[in-house]
Amino acid sequence: MARCFVTRTLPGDAVERLAREHDVEVWPDTMPPSRDEIARRLEDGVEGLLTLLTDAIDGDLLSRAPALRSIANYAVGSDNVDVDAATARGVPVGTTPDVLTETTADLTWALMLAAARRLAEGDAVVRSGGWRTWEPNGLLGRDVHGATLGLVGVGRIGGAVARRAEGFGMEVLRHGRSGGVALDELLERSDFVSLHCPLTEETRGLVGERALGRMRPTAVLVNTSRGPIVDTDALAGALHDGRIAAAALDVTDPEPLPADHPLLAAPNLLVVPHVGSATHATRAAMADMAVDNLLAALAGKRMPYCANPEVYG
Repeated sequence: MARCFVTRTLPGDAVERLAREHDVEVWPDTMPPSRDEIARRLEDGVEGLLTLLTDAIDGDLLSRAPALRSIANYAVGSDNVDVDAATARGVPVGTTPDVLTETTADLTWALMLAAARRLAEGDAVVRSGGWRTWEPNGLLGRDVHGATLGLVGVGRIGGAVARRAEGFGMEVLRHGRSGGVALDELLERSDFVSLHCPLTEETRGLVGERALGRMRPTAVLVNTSRGPIVDTDALAGALHDGRIAAAALDVTDPEPLPADHPLLAAPNLLVVPHVGSATHATRAAMADMAVDNLLAALAGKRMPYCANPEVYG
């Protein structure tokens, strides 16, 4: 029986499955454990660690974990974990791919439609008592059907977004490592630009002053990928100056955004709190995959969803 630390309460019964085979401690608060809290448990002999994106597991923490045998990240990515450092220590890192593809694509469309048709503004007008009559020029938005959609990143989620675009009769442009049009061309031609690339050193700050300057003043930016792909200050400036029409974000930099952050003062901005995978079924399925990763690794087997398979030689 191994000692495991789960950094948050998870939906579904996956953690109960883990607890039937191992000694499991679950962090009880809704806010994440501090770095010191995680370090204390790693130093005290935790062998299996189940983390969230909000838990930064770097090389220093890993060096303080003498018994650690596995990390299961409750996310499709692993950019919060120093995977190279884990690999050097022979620690497999698991993720939860594929399971949130369709759910995140659904949210991408929800954000795109809400931004295009100014739904948040309309709701606010009604609630404030500002809706006094039907007005021909009131809250005019932008058509989605027949528009051009630019997808930056052509992986699973980008592909799912593209499939939905067929029903709206959209022209879809793609840019990614596997091909497609040049990024500048995509930005210049698209009515909607949706980000679906992973966060890497190459994509960090990809959408900054230059990229925003290439977009149409009528264009809408949607980000359901990772916050740092967009330069926050540059986006705020583009919205304030009217260089793009709107932005709809599920992820931000920093995350979460403080209530007084300057970006929140920008016009035509819709922000939701990283809910791309937030359905009952998807979040429970993610928990099952994360626990499956831990159970396999702690049993001396190969993780089914491993981000660093090179640890197996």
